[in-house]
Amino acid sequence: MKKKCLALLVAGGLLCSTLMWCTRTYATDLMDGVKAGTPTEVQVQKETWTGMQDFSVKLLQTTCDREDNTLVSPMSVLSALAMTANGARGETRTQMEEILGGSVEQLNGALTGLGQENDSPLYVANSIWFAEGGRITPNSDFLQINADYYGAGVFEAPFDQTTITDINRWVKEHTHGMVEEVLKEIPRDAVMYLINALAFEGEWENPYQKEDMWQQAFTNQDGKVQQVSMMHSEEQFYLRDDQAQGFIKYYQGGRYAFVALLDNPTSVPVAVTMPKFESEMEVDLRKVLEEMGMDLPFDSAQADFTAMGTCPEGKLYINQVLHKTYIEVEETGTQGGAATVVGMNSAAAPEEPKEQMVVTLD
Repeated sequence: MKKKCLALLVAGGLLCSTLMWCTRTYATDLMDGVKAGTPTEVQVQKETWTGMQDFSVKLLQTTCDREDNTLVSPMSVLSALAMTANGARGETRTQMEEILGGSVEQLNGALTGLGQENDSPLYVANSIWFAEGGRITPNSDFLQINADYYGAGVFEAPFDQTTITDINRWVKEHTHGMVEEVLKEIPRDAVMYLINALAFEGEWENPYQKEDMWQQAFTNQDGKVQQVSMMHSEEQFYLRDDQAQGFIKYYQGGRYAFVALLDNPTSVPVAVTMPKFESEMEVDLRKVLEEMGMDLPFDSAQADFTAMGTCPEGKLYINQVLHKTYIEVEETGTQGGAATVVGMNSAAAPEEPKEQMVVTLD
């Protein structure tokens, strides 16, 4: 079966957001009344942007190799993992920097403040949730850095069913309802979640008109032929090499663009025809990231997240990187949402073997 890969490659900014729901929540908002500081000016080298772009492409390629259909948001994954990297030390930090495409300081500088221009179609929010009851004591510097650079809200929660509800509500709020549920259960050893949520709602610079739309037979991946609404246009930004061809269609303002690529070059001219469509995907990216070379953060014995905080239950390590995406493309524009949840677990030290004594009666 032929694979079709689609990437929601959105570069954009961060919005400092809080939990804004009228229904009752059980988490305690520790940033209530606390303002994030102004980040120190960081010179973001060109190599950092190139490194992050390389990460984005490799993430798509590796996910494509494992999934039949792929829809990923590298920006969401980068943001969640960069926040996490602020709590890493030693070889764990070095490995995350190598895979993500820059030093933690450079990533912080590159990912802060984007999308805050007026009338931006991109909305981004970040948050950190940790278990109450002394199960973990987050490092204040770690929380402050993520508040300063990522606008991350901080919530202390019981890590039970009420927390699942609160987190999913927060994600739904900040993806404008496009991702309704990303967390289904909380593992027994989970003590912290670092979450990114984004929403993109862009209108085409040149919308499709009524005369550009008509029904046409379309063969889907399973070989089924059906009548769908097709959108027709002539695009001036045409991409082609010996492996793929595609086009670029800009959204209003010219800062963001939709890029479509087909992996089999044909003789189709610049005249473009594509169906209206919507797609979604849900995946745990742990295996994907390990395959990309990021394995230390997932190693319960070797991971070093001591800059994140102290946990009496054991060492901290990444257990999950849950990722969920949604996209809809139609005649007026595109809307998409994505959420990434990095789950931190505690690894209890192995118990010392106990002496055994058996009393027998003769």
